Amino acid sequence: MAPQSIFLVGAGYVGQNQASIFEKAGAKTVLGTLSDLELLTKQAALHKMTINTASSDDLPSVEAILSGVRQRVHAGLPSIYIYTSGSGVLDDGIIGMHKDGKAYGDDVPGDIDALPPSSIHRHVDIPIVQAAHEFGERAKIAIILPALVYGVDRVHKRNSFVLPILVRFTLKHGFAGHVGEGRNVWSVIHVKDLGRAYMTMLAYIEKSAPATILENPYFFAENGSEVLMREVAEKLSQVLFEASKIKGPKVQTFTEADYADILGPMTPVLGCNARTRTIRLRELGWEPKEKDV
Repeated sequence: MAPQSIFLVGAGYVGQNQASIFEKAGAKTVLGTLSDLELLTKQAALHKMTINTASSDDLPSVEAILSGVRQRVHAGLPSIYIYTSGSGVLDDGIIGMHKDGKAYGDDVPGDIDALPPSSIHRHVDIPIVQAAHEFGERAKIAIILPALVYGVDRVHKRNSFVLPILVRFTLKHGFAGHVGEGRNVWSVIHVKDLGRAYMTMLAYIEKSAPATILENPYFFAENGSEVLMREVAEKLSQVLFEASKIKGPKVQTFTEADYADILGPMTPVLGCNARTRTIRLRELGWEPKEKDV
């Protein structure tokens, strides 16, 4: 069997040193940024599969990749595009005030389509879904929405995203924080379980009829656990205090002045309820294996 042609747009692997890790594993690397739009279009047009694990909010780069997919479609070439969004799209605007009872399953695409365009990531997700309908059965386009990612991939020295930001904030300011009262909950997933989710998802998409993916392009990824964001802050402050990294296990509400050191204007999304249920991948045999958060 001929080797698969996959263009993987990564997040956080910057520079020749990191590129060499993949080259040693037999992959060919192309160094660039999300601003290199012509490069993204060219590579997407060259490869049967494109997996985008970079920013969930960079529309120009996504449009560039879709342009490459469009070239393949017009040339009659098979094309698969997997885009990484995030469960923050479920933002219910409660800013940490309470736990909501609603949990979203990925077997009901209408619930996700009905989310407001103003929700985080939706300004990118919506054009992707629109492109999927433009291409119809000539391409397979899917969106994976991971829960709050935790853990470390020690092989590639890759950490998760949000939790390290909260750690750095705590070390800098001497206290751990949360949005509002911190009473909101997020589903979670280990970074290595997420990697396996991509593999399961890709194998399924490859063998599935295009109409099946077009009907429901969404896949959630979570491990069955949920965290209360206030408890995350309390645990973080306690661990860093016991490690003598901060003066006391102090926890308080973030102020707007704190946002610059967290997620900027997107920080309030950490106060939403983002409860997901991974129905589809579990039906395909995927299951979480890593240590719980």
